[in-house]
Amino acid sequence: MVKDFIKYVGPGLLITVGFIDPGNWASNVAAGSYYGYKLLWMVTLSTIMLIILQHSAAKFGIVTGKSLSEAATCYLNPYLSKFILIGAFLASISTALAEILGGAIALNMLFNINFKLGAFIISVISFIMIYTNSYNKLEKWIICFVSLIGFCFIFELALVDIEWKSAALGWVCPSFPKDSIPIIMSVLGAVVMPHNLFLHSEIIQNKNFNLYNKEIFKKQITFEFLDTLFSMIIGWAINSAMIIVAATAFFENGIGVEKLEQAKVLLKPILGEAASFVFALALLFSGLSSSITAGISGGVIYSGLFKKTYNVKQKETKIGIISTFLVSLFIIFFIKNTFKGLVISQIILSLQLPFTVFLVIYLTSSKKIMGEYENNLIFKILLWCIGIVVVIFNILLVFKI
Repeated sequence: MVKDFIKYVGPGLLITVGFIDPGNWASNVAAGSYYGYKLLWMVTLSTIMLIILQHSAAKFGIVTGKSLSEAATCYLNPYLSKFILIGAFLASISTALAEILGGAIALNMLFNINFKLGAFIISVISFIMIYTNSYNKLEKWIICFVSLIGFCFIFELALVDIEWKSAALGWVCPSFPKDSIPIIMSVLGAVVMPHNLFLHSEIIQNKNFNLYNKEIFKKQITFEFLDTLFSMIIGWAINSAMIIVAATAFFENGIGVEKLEQAKVLLKPILGEAASFVFALALLFSGLSSSITAGISGGVIYSGLFKKTYNVKQKETKIGIISTFLVSLFIIFFIKNTFKGLVISQIILSLQLPFTVFLVIYLTSSKKIMGEYENNLIFKILLWCIGIVVVIFNILLVFKI
């Protein structure tokens, strides 16, 4: 059983990288340093929503053999599909911007490399890895990066004195401190990321699922769900660790962090030189690995606009990947406040999220498209609840802005 499950581990961890990215770091450090443990509940809620959405997107890719972007072009009104996919592509660019910028910040922390040069280096390395590695090789790299990030935060947690009772309450008790809505929305956008839904529906197809034998398929789809669940829980733990470290090191000392570079400097006198270095090293692994998945997502979404599947040798995919990196780099060169840029990029994702969520609901609940594998009543209700919650949070954000 365990040996069979291991064969299906990988796609979920590629998705996990996307929501332990530098954008998450900015959102989580802001949440922890300004509000302590009070916004941990948003990580919990977002992760539960994410598990349901990612499983739905993965199952759709398995059953139909299409990514969500291909399916949108095939099954929706042309104008509506273009509106959704162009928005999703822009969200992918916003994601890549955060990932590249985070990696550049890490290079500056570790080696004092100029931000613009650092952004270029991260982009080039990510581009090369996408074009020279198969999914299987990339999965191994990503598993390595996720493991290193996890170990880094285990080290950080070991250094701080955590109020576990406050943390436990923070995980399960919703709280809306004054002026916290933008941060809450940035946490939501940083965890439930539109590009990850498109990505999961594509990369899952590289696992060999048997649609012709119901017993085998039922077992395989269970393995997919376990991969998704296992990976998302890892992401939940790492995101929670970020907020807890920020809450313990900064909030309890009355320090509001406005830059990730500032976080590294401030950690040094509080937790020591090693903690400061490990923080920057984990950020570098996070920025590099998530830049790779953001670039792939850009290629998946752009290819889907032309009813094409993702293929790095194909023109549409190449244009999607290159455009994602180039536009992100162009915008980075004009960003003055890097921390604010990271948080805003996550807010942009949350604004686009409702369109992608309702796309998932429509496609996965359609008997015409999914056949006997359409969503059952429970999943339809859960997905609609998620869609409604996301819309309500976005309305609150718009009124707050």
